[in-house]
Amino acid sequence: MGLLDVLTGVRNGPRGGSGGGGGMSPVMMALLGLLAYKAVKGFAPSANPPEGTPGKPGEAAPQGGGGLSDILDRLGMGNSPLARGLGASGLGGILSGGLGDLLKQFQGAGKGDVADSWVSTGQNKQVAAEELSEVLSEDQIAFLIEKTGLPREELLKGLADELPRAVNELTPTGRLPSPGEFDKAI
Repeated sequence: MGLLDVLTGVRNGPRGGSGGGGGMSPVMMALLGLLAYKAVKGFAPSANPPEGTPGKPGEAAPQGGGGLSDILDRLGMGNSPLARGLGASGLGGILSGGLGDLLKQFQGAGKGDVADSWVSTGQNKQVAAEELSEVLSEDQIAFLIEKTGLPREELLKGLADELPRAVNELTPTGRLPSPGEFDKAI
């Protein structure tokens, strides 16, 4: 799985089907939704985009084929201040901020060693769906259920299966990349 596979959902997860529609699987949508949710919540107090990102608060993000605005629109976050301010090249900020917040959430739940194994260059530790339900908030889980249409158990199992690989793929050097490094990799 490559970085673009993570971002576009080309790799079909559970219920993703292979009917040639090229759409994002519900589990990959949930994975991106989880990262975007954490980033939007983390940046929510400020309607101003981070320094050096295109766009202005209140200005619609450019529409296009598969860009950041399309991903956020599919997750129901297209009108958030963050989405309006970042524009198409702000995906690095979403990934870096969301991934960093998610790792902190694992640490706060006493599962930091598991998440750290995904970032490191060594063997990935697995996480069980039940453990994931202890790490994620009920609000996050409800949001992801609403946006993906997956039942709770299937959502948590799918995320537990895909999260270690996705985080590992998003951190190939054994550390959390900066927003600029994510942007360059895309």
